Amino acid sequence: MKSLNIKLNFMGIVLVFLSIALMTVSCATTTGKFKSTKQRAEQGDSKAQCNLGAMYLKGIGVPIDRKKAFYWTKRSAEQGTPEAQYNLGIAYNYGYGVPVNHERAFYWTKKSAEQGYAQAQFHLGMSYKNGYGVPVNYEKAFYWTNESAKQGLAEAQFNLGFFYDKGYGVTIDKERAFYWYEKSAKQGFARAQCNLGNMYLRGYGTSMDKKKALYWFERSAKQGYGQSQYNLTIMYAHGFGTPVDEERALYWLKKAAKNGHPEARKVLKKFTGSH
Repeated sequence: MKSLNIKLNFMGIVLVFLSIALMTVSCATTTGKFKSTKQRAEQGDSKAQCNLGAMYLKGIGVPIDRKKAFYWTKRSAEQGTPEAQYNLGIAYNYGYGVPVNHERAFYWTKKSAEQGYAQAQFHLGMSYKNGYGVPVNYEKAFYWTNESAKQGLAEAQFNLGFFYDKGYGVTIDKERAFYWYEKSAKQGFARAQCNLGNMYLRGYGTSMDKKKALYWFERSAKQGYGQSQYNLTIMYAHGFGTPVDEERALYWLKKAAKNGHPEARKVLKKFTGSH
């Protein structure tokens, strides 16, 4: 417990949670809506085809059928619908109604990104960062992440901050890292809130301010982010930005340990073993 030892779990950012705006926003929940959407899709309406694919994927007004979801999404994507192209990339990446094919996932994600679709730009950046369907290229990873971040996507803003923080595809710039972490943190992105707290704690890219560090760690910790919960343990145990409060320190230590934070588990085990 002598230092915070912030662990930046960058690789976890590439996990996709199917937060596809069109799928979650424009699809109604009634069978009647499904029928009308299907009718328009069969007539060649590309947006209806995209929505129909979403309905089949999520079981909205119809039983889940990933093969039909893939079929209609592909028909829409081939007409140039950026949301459908992005969704098709997701389908290829995770094997939804089709065998996994990272090269095809990259192809369709890039098609969507080039049309300015923010989610696709972000995931294209992560493809370049991690070598999914394409050789690793940090400069291109930075470029596409930056394009997405400028559109306001919190995940992209966090990752852009990380690029500036660690020098991926760009010269290290702590002030720019702070700027993008703050952008993402204010949108509620827990990892960004954690890293922003660390910037305030250490005075990276901004003036040192332990009270603000505590504030951002708490916002992140309340979302269940284990690293921030462990950081709060340190803050309360040593009185960083707050009076020493052993009860609060133990509270957050238990939270972090329950969330699987390895160092928190070790410390808790030693603490409980000595009492």
